[in-house]
Amino acid sequence: MDNSALWISLVVFFPTVVALLLAFVPKGSDDLIKLITLVATIVTFGGVVGVMMLPFDIEVAGLQNAFSLPWITSFDIDYFMAVDGISLPLLVLTGFVSIMAMIAAWSITKNVKAFCILFLVLETGMLGVFLALDFFLFYVFWEVMLLPMYFLIGVWGGPRKEYAAIKFFLYTLFGSVLMLIAILMLYFNSDLVALQQQGVDLTQFQIRESVVAEVQEAATA
Repeated sequence: MDNSALWISLVVFFPTVVALLLAFVPKGSDDLIKLITLVATIVTFGGVVGVMMLPFDIEVAGLQNAFSLPWITSFDIDYFMAVDGISLPLLVLTGFVSIMAMIAAWSITKNVKAFCILFLVLETGMLGVFLALDFFLFYVFWEVMLLPMYFLIGVWGGPRKEYAAIKFFLYTLFGSVLMLIAILMLYFNSDLVALQQQGVDLTQFQIRESVVAEVQEAATA
């Protein structure tokens, strides 16, 4: 694993590691738990800024700092991540909004430990969604993001939190099932297992279309 792969992985999973550590903090330490969570979001944002410091050419449209490690080899599933010009600003936005959200939630007094643990796991899910290139890995991060969000809405939401949580659950469940079906159809009916391959195929398709257009233009000249 090279430096970029290690750094990106640390940025993604650091919030979850802190969430696991929070489980061992004794009850009644609400202010300490909030402080640790806030510091974790700040450190994560610093890590995202560090990702920006990795070798990155803004004139290149493709993926950069990509790495792929075997994960579930029997199903051709890899731990495949990379950064591009779209995901990078979204990572920065996620890190910044997480800090602001934790500051805004400082007044919470109900089940503070559970809230902070779910919040940090949610941040890992959001960061992973923007970096994952393997379809299955993307789906895992997507579900990791949705589950904490459901409980955050249902327990710490507004006056109609139960209604909002159930509505959120139904919409996301329907979307997640459709997404899983689409991923399985792609897996069993094509060789497409990663998002990068789709981009390559589209590029080749565009090249073929341009060649056909040139041939037709030459024929009519």
